[in-house]
Amino acid sequence: MTRQSAPAALRNRDPILEILRPALPERGLVLEIASGTGEHVIHFATALSGLKWQPSDPNPDSRTSIAGWIEAEGLANVRPPIDLDVHNRPWPVADLAAILCINMIHISPWTATEALMAEAGAQLPSGGLLYLYGPYRQAAVPTAPSNIAFDASLRQRNADWGLRDLETVVELAAASGLMLERTVTMPANNLSVLLRRK
Repeated sequence: MTRQSAPAALRNRDPILEILRPALPERGLVLEIASGTGEHVIHFATALSGLKWQPSDPNPDSRTSIAGWIEAEGLANVRPPIDLDVHNRPWPVADLAAILCINMIHISPWTATEALMAEAGAQLPSGGLLYLYGPYRQAAVPTAPSNIAFDASLRQRNADWGLRDLETVVELAAASGLMLERTVTMPANNLSVLLRRK
């Protein structure tokens, strides 16, 4: 099977794992939204072997890559990737302990974030984690020049894409019962955003 590799995933997987390790439960099923190449879920599943992992992606080439990585690494705690578009609710999963969404919100229309929050609010148990990672605008923090340029390039590719205001994302999450636990500044002007189901 064709395995893809993303340089950004290789750079950020360890910093993300440092945030996830104390934030996730020891047992349960973790859904990854928009798994891309599959390198994140493989890395996390290797390090956090007590958890079951469900990768997903609406792109068939991405699902092929994910399946290739699962086969190559021989991990028994990673399920086969599923075709999941956040807009198509309810999602074809159940009994989730946590949801990860890395680098999707800025590369999708705002309706995808709305669907993500609504379904996470419906699916997660009390105390369940929704973990977000990516670049955001923040009202009290000057936007890095590299992120301004990135935002412009995204909007040029697709007018519905672009960096989101963190405060607006957190407000939308709260409407679905997901409360901001903390944000963590990450390398390359990204943020980890940890939301908990009330």
